[in-house]
Amino acid sequence: MLNVIWLLLLAAALVAGAITGRMDAVTRAAFDSARSAVEICIGLVGVMALWLGVMRIAEAAGLVRALAALLRPLARRLFPDLPADHPALAAMLLNVGASWLGLANAATPLGLKAMEELQAANPRKDTASDAMVTFFAINTGGLTLVPATIIAVRASLGSTNPVEILVPTVLASGCATVVAVTAAKLLARLHAFRLPPAPEAPGAAPGGEGAR
Repeated sequence: MLNVIWLLLLAAALVAGAITGRMDAVTRAAFDSARSAVEICIGLVGVMALWLGVMRIAEAAGLVRALAALLRPLARRLFPDLPADHPALAAMLLNVGASWLGLANAATPLGLKAMEELQAANPRKDTASDAMVTFFAINTGGLTLVPATIIAVRASLGSTNPVEILVPTVLASGCATVVAVTAAKLLARLHAFRLPPAPEAPGAAPGGEGAR
């Protein structure tokens, strides 16, 4: 989809340049943007290496797991339908902890593993469960305590104080996460979004599990 969007943008720029007779400006802007992209990437190498190294040390020191342990009581309230020892909880907590610390490379496979475990426990394979929607809302909100990538970009572009966005980023992403989770929980209470009873497994006795 992104490829289509970029193609449409490029086509629109070419058409606009041809109509206005400013194809030279379009060509110059394309080359200038390409040069700027390379300069930013080269500038990011050193800063990103530093931040990723710091984050890797934090991960190896157990900071991510410690954060996950602190979040476990909150997770039990956000995902009341999951048992306390469900494997999805551990993957979700590690995913959230890694995301908060800016470890995007470590957070992605943990998020996929969490969704896989949630889908395995989902009785309706064609419909997302409440836990899956809540977890998706948390990731969409994107609460970030250490915006390493943005700090690195600002530093590579010559910012005099690249870390000044730390507090605004935490506040903005925190508000977004709270709103996303609140919306997911409130919508789940509405009758229109409430899931129907799960279908009974083949061979099960009517009205419950076996003949109670």
